[in-house]
Amino acid sequence: LCKDNDLLGKFQLDGIPPAPRGVPKIEVCFDLDANGIMHVAAADKSSGNRRKITITSDTKPLSEEEVERMVNEAARYKEEDERQRKRIEARN
Repeated sequence: LCKDNDLLGKFQLDGIPPAPRGVPKIEVCFDLDANGIMHVAAADKSSGNRRKITITSDTKPLSEEEVERMVNEAARYKEEDERQRKRIEARN
């Protein structure tokens, strides 16, 4: 879930014309290269507005222990996350 994510960077795609829910077509692309640099691009199909950002690793890489801990936590909370996802989808 979003609350469990780390913010790496952000940008705003402006100039999207008003439209009913579900109508705007926004294409978002994520590209992670071999050096751990992430490129994110977003484009509004109707207006042609585009934005992009490059996110570099300003911190030291995670240790094997940290990665293992995160994988174990993800496995431990998988069932709870699935219940939460279904509850949210039912509301939408």
